[in-house]
Amino acid sequence: ENSLQKTSTCSSVNPSGVFVSPYALNLSSFTKLIKRLQERHPEFSRDKIVEAVQEVRKINKGVLSGLAISSIEEKTSDIL
Repeated sequence: ENSLQKTSTCSSVNPSGVFVSPYALNLSSFTKLIKRLQERHPEFSRDKIVEAVQEVRKINKGVLSGLAISSIEEKTSDIL
């Protein structure tokens, strides 16, 4: 009977009234990061850039949260 309370997550409705999943919020930051890296390193494919970001995550104990986007961008650039 209390299972809904235990599994609830924070979510929001953006100004246009569209429901935003808490998981989609991080996707937006990831998309911005990839776009910035593509502009900075046009010689690399998107797949190669994503692989480098995943390598940064692996080096950082499996997470990117807690790192500034600029820091992730620098570390990814070093790998590329």
